[in-house]
Amino acid sequence: MIDGNDAAADGARSKPGMRLLLILLLALATVPLAADSYVQGVAARMMIFALFASSLNLILGYAGLASLGHAAYFGMGAYAVAKLSLAGVSNLWWQLGVACAATSALAAVFGLLVLRAKGAYLLMITLALAQVVWGIAYGWRAFTGADDGLPGIHRPEGILLWDLSGDVGFYYFVFAVFAAMIWAIRRLVDSPFGRVLVGIRENERRMGALGYHVWSYQYVACILAGLIAGVAGALLAWQNGFVGPSYLSVNYSATALIMVILGGAGTVLGPVIGAFLIVALESIVSGMTERWVMVLGAIYVLVTLFAPDGLAGVLRRRARATP
Repeated sequence: MIDGNDAAADGARSKPGMRLLLILLLALATVPLAADSYVQGVAARMMIFALFASSLNLILGYAGLASLGHAAYFGMGAYAVAKLSLAGVSNLWWQLGVACAATSALAAVFGLLVLRAKGAYLLMITLALAQVVWGIAYGWRAFTGADDGLPGIHRPEGILLWDLSGDVGFYYFVFAVFAAMIWAIRRLVDSPFGRVLVGIRENERRMGALGYHVWSYQYVACILAGLIAGVAGALLAWQNGFVGPSYLSVNYSATALIMVILGGAGTVLGPVIGAFLIVALESIVSGMTERWVMVLGAIYVLVTLFAPDGLAGVLRRRARATP
């Protein structure tokens, strides 16, 4: 277990990361004041995928549960708001509430199956379950549009005088959701619940011997991770105005996994760094060469070899070395 002194040490080590996160939030808040709509769109996409990666990090980095099927929740949230929008439901809270309920329910069902496996079997069952959902979306043309997807999604009505139809209004909505959820994740991982998750990740048997119901903690973490991923999927559906089966694909799951590992699993800042870096590289390098994925792969290999604890770990070590 983690005692009071360890907790204090962890808090001290996290201060540089939180300062960087606050600086990042301040920079994001000024983007519409200094950038055009394209840059705003890229920055909004960065925040959306940072939420997606952070949701995976909750179970991977803190609970020690690897997954290759996390896109199932991301896509479920996107499809939920898409169907409501196309059905004429324009209320923000209805759309977001249904998306959260749908992804939480899916995570609750999948969690019952996923937590029965360990190691490589865990990876395979998460991949298999996500592929089942992808197969349904790809084949059920009458409901999901199959490979044509669901175009024509409209952004929901604003909040009071907050108009979400414009680029600036929607950007600040994404920013507000991103900031609120990152703050909530931070509070969660610093809470006794988060400490227990870390203990389970480090030594599951010991935590069980100490009286903690390991399965229950992991199950709740799976549901919370699914909910956050669903919110990210809903935001991307609103931004793009389109949802397709690719939102549920293993490519999105693998991308989120790379973001977490690249930035640093088990940290709040790590998945944010990883997501921002990958989305930025995709936007910049893909305009220069069609083989931008090769460039991304090379960067990922270098980070894995020379910074196995991710970019957040590099920043943390430099902060410790600074007098």
